[in-house]
Amino acid sequence: MGGSAGSRRRLSDSEGEVTAQEPREPRPPPPDPQGAHWKNAMGFWLLGLCNNFSYVVMLSAAHDILSHKRAPGNQSHVDRDPVPTPHNNSSRFDCNSVSTAAVLLADILPTLVIKLLAPLGLHLLPYSPRVLFSGVCAAGSFILVAFSHSVVISLCGVVLASISSGLGEVTFLSLTAFYPRTVISWWSSGTGGAGLLGALSYLGLTQVGLSPQHTLLSMLGIPALLLASYFFLLTSPGPQDPGGEEEAERAARQPLMSSEAPEAPEWKPDSSPSLSLQEKWTVFKGLQCYILPLVLVYFAEYFINQGLFELLFFRNTSLSHAQQYRWYQMLYQAGVFASRSSLRCFRIQFTWALALLQCFNLVFLLVDVWLSFLPSIYLVFLIVLYEGLLGGAAYVNTFHNIALETSDEHREFAMATACVSDTLGISLSGLLALPLHDFLCRLS
Repeated sequence: MGGSAGSRRRLSDSEGEVTAQEPREPRPPPPDPQGAHWKNAMGFWLLGLCNNFSYVVMLSAAHDILSHKRAPGNQSHVDRDPVPTPHNNSSRFDCNSVSTAAVLLADILPTLVIKLLAPLGLHLLPYSPRVLFSGVCAAGSFILVAFSHSVVISLCGVVLASISSGLGEVTFLSLTAFYPRTVISWWSSGTGGAGLLGALSYLGLTQVGLSPQHTLLSMLGIPALLLASYFFLLTSPGPQDPGGEEEAERAARQPLMSSEAPEAPEWKPDSSPSLSLQEKWTVFKGLQCYILPLVLVYFAEYFINQGLFELLFFRNTSLSHAQQYRWYQMLYQAGVFASRSSLRCFRIQFTWALALLQCFNLVFLLVDVWLSFLPSIYLVFLIVLYEGLLGGAAYVNTFHNIALETSDEHREFAMATACVSDTLGISLSGLLALPLHDFLCRLS
């Protein structure tokens, strides 16, 4: 066949010399790399948005889940009275009987289990069933929490949201290994958008009087959008060509795992080469300089979010306790969205600095909870916004640095392994926030 093809080519060439003026047959249109780039960019942005949306909404609804009252017809009642009704009259804090950290643990522990087990063999399961299962769990979480009659059933719905978010994050971060590295910034921006839009939509809909039940049911379109983004928007992954400034930056970095082996052949999702235990351990050791700071960042910020937000209660404002809590969540997520979308503006290689600044925020707000020295809730609003900026910057820069410093054949494993960092930090913060809540709420 090769000979005949060569003959046909030579024949066409010779004919072209004789009849140079004859029009040639139209060639098929060239591929549109720019169009594919934007489809993949938008696809990963929407995947980040949809994947984290249910997780964020459950945290925003944590105060309502633990203190909600059921009206006739299973309608959750939202108290719009600006004068709060204390849950614990013996404490100077307006405390629920259970800390919102309980919702945090239900929202994060299943994710932690998934992420710990993922590097051991999740790559053997094709991507499509994982995405489908994640979407079904997200939809189930909204329905279960909306129609629950008790805190226990609501927490089961939160667990479904956690399974969806955890499985989705491992899946989509691993999937970025088969696309140009720029999709990482789009994914991160989408997850930040989920925080902002999730918290803002829950705050806005309940603020205008919609019940938490109807608010949650109105969000069932998000899981459908996740499935549509994956199955219909993403293009088939092709050869990676980072190019330009990003390639130069990558060449200047010290790789996490040096190798003199020849360049590996192109591979596609669901057919990744399996790494040996020695290779996995070597890559894991190289990731420590990024995993540990991210664990510390997320420990500090979620200790603030689920351990201190409920206790940062100002009685001299027109906002009820539940409204103050929702505003804290919304402002935090606004900061996360801004910083997770900032990778094209500035990049941070030394993420330890972000971890130290976040720990200072934790200590400062913990002292304020104890001494109540901040005179206005608006100062807390600024600190919470700044806290979100630090957390989002730590997330996007960590995974961007890992993508630059990891070879193509190791990147899928490195992404799946590193994404346990934030979950581990959040889980540790929730475990410590529960006893702290009980201790502070017993203070007179």
